[in-house]
Amino acid sequence: MTHAPTPEQPLKIGTRGSPLALAQAYETRARLAKAWDLPQNAFEIVVIKTTGDDKFLIDADKPLKELGGKGLFTREIEDALLSGGVDIAVHSMKDMPVDQPQGLVIDCLLPREDVRDAFISLDGKALADLPQGAVVGTSSLRRRAQLAHRRPDLKLVEFRGNVQTRMKKLGDGLADASFLAMAGLNRLGMEDVPRQAISPDDMLPAVAQGTIGIERRSDDARVGEMLAAIHDAPTGLRLAAERAYLARLDGSCETPIAGLAELEGETLHLRGEILRPDGSEVISDDIRGPAGDGAGLGIALAERLLARAPEDFFDWRGA
Repeated sequence: MTHAPTPEQPLKIGTRGSPLALAQAYETRARLAKAWDLPQNAFEIVVIKTTGDDKFLIDADKPLKELGGKGLFTREIEDALLSGGVDIAVHSMKDMPVDQPQGLVIDCLLPREDVRDAFISLDGKALADLPQGAVVGTSSLRRRAQLAHRRPDLKLVEFRGNVQTRMKKLGDGLADASFLAMAGLNRLGMEDVPRQAISPDDMLPAVAQGTIGIERRSDDARVGEMLAAIHDAPTGLRLAAERAYLARLDGSCETPIAGLAELEGETLHLRGEILRPDGSEVISDDIRGPAGDGAGLGIALAERLLARAPEDFFDWRGA
C-alpha cells in the first residue's frame, strides 16, 4: 500500500459519540491496524455530533419518524467525509438509509455479530412471562408491530436512549420491559444486563441488524485498498440481499419491515416480513437461491410481499 497512514498523518475515522458507536469505531481501528501492521495511533477517532443526537436530547419521547428519519444520524458524518474532514465513517448498517449520497460508497462490512433482538427486563424473565397489560417500551416501529401482533394485550410506549438510559427508565418504573439488540450488548461487553435472546423464528430482526459498515469516498483508492483487507465476504453476501429487499420495499423508519439472510453453503436463504404498524396483519415469505445473486433474491422476495399487500398496508398514520 502506498501512503500508509502514520501517527503524524493518521487516517481519520468519523463516528458518533455514543458508547456503542465508539466501540464500533475502536473495532474498526483495531482490525485495520492488525491487517496492515500499523500502530493504533496511525488512526484518529473523530467524534461528530449529528442533528439526531441533538433532537433526541430535546425530543426524547418522540418517535424517530417524527424527527426526520434515519438520515438524522448520518448527515453530518457524511458531510465531513465528502469535505475531507474524515477519511472513513463507521456506521451501524441497521440505521443506514438504503440511498447514499453521490460520491460515497459502503463496500466494507465487518463480520456480523448476533442478529437477534434482546428482551430486557430487570427480573430477567422472558417475553412470554409478562403479565397481561404489562408496559413495554421500544422506539422501533418493527418491534412495536411484531409485539402488538404477538401480544395485543401489552401496552406499548415510546422508549429511546442508550443502554444505560433504558435501564434507568426500567428502574424508575416507566416500563416493565424493553428491547435492545444482542449485537450492541455484546460489543459493549454488557454481560450484566438481564436479557433473553429472541430467536429470529419468533421475532425476525431488522435488516442488517448486527452489522458494522464502513463508508468511504468512492474515488479514494488508497482507503478502498485498506478497507478491502478487512471486508467480510459472507456478511457482504447477506447484506446485498437484505439491502436490495429493503430498497425495493422503499424501507424507511416509517415502515415495519424485518428481514434476515443466512448462508447455507453456496445457497442464500432470505426471510422477509412486513407488518401493519398496529400489528393487525403480517405478511411473510422466504426465498432461496445462489449466494452470489443476493440482490436479485432480495428484489424477488420484496415483489412477492408487495403482491400480497393491500394498497394501504404501509400507512402508519392509520395505526
